[in-house]
Amino acid sequence: MIYPNINPIALDLGFVQIYWYGLMYLAAFLAAYFLANYRAKQSADWNSKQIEDLIFYGAIGVIVGGRLGYMLFYNLPHFLSDPLSIIAIQGGGMSFHGGFLGVLSAMVLFNKKHNKTFFTTMDFVAPLVPLGLGFGRIGNFINGELWGKVTTSPLGVFIQEQGVSRYPSQLYEAFLEGLVLFVILWLYSKKTRPLMTVSALFLIFYGLFRFIIEFVRVPDVQLGYLAFNWLTMGQLLSLPMIILGIYLIVKAKK
Repeated sequence: MIYPNINPIALDLGFVQIYWYGLMYLAAFLAAYFLANYRAKQSADWNSKQIEDLIFYGAIGVIVGGRLGYMLFYNLPHFLSDPLSIIAIQGGGMSFHGGFLGVLSAMVLFNKKHNKTFFTTMDFVAPLVPLGLGFGRIGNFINGELWGKVTTSPLGVFIQEQGVSRYPSQLYEAFLEGLVLFVILWLYSKKTRPLMTVSALFLIFYGLFRFIIEFVRVPDVQLGYLAFNWLTMGQLLSLPMIILGIYLIVKAKK
């Protein structure tokens, strides 16, 4: 496959430019909204007003946490030298782990407003997230960022500007962290499950998928490998998710 070099600007109206990356985020929030409404119809504990607030709080958490997390985890020197760069998100530069922490913080505020418990909300939210992650990775592919390592495999994508073929790690993540994780969580959560287990499965499987794909993904150039010539920041941040997920499973079983 030859990388198509898609223009990151989906629509140029002259006075404003609409980026594919932004449209992917819009698709993610819309998907979460429709899925949340569908799940709410299956439960007497949720209403349309709560769903609207849930998506609003979640969107703020994703955007603020994702951008802040990227600058702190992956690009701290640049952020310290140019703090205003934090608002330049049109070209990418969002961290899942930062967005994850942002959503957790936003859900604490949501729970206070609607008098819900933390894991009741997070078990409801977890199946809504993966499709959005998949859309985000497609945005990375369109932007031509977060490529995998150079390969001669037929699974690679030839990038004409670089003159090499690379693993399309963005698409691998879109498939595993997006579609596959969605199917796992959606099917599992269709039945009533012990509290915390849906959240735990999200933590475990996202962490595992991300950890595995990082082996073929090129680490951010400003960081490189953190240790052993293979450990990346993405893997380091995913390990606590796996451990926490296993702990929650064990606790739920008890």
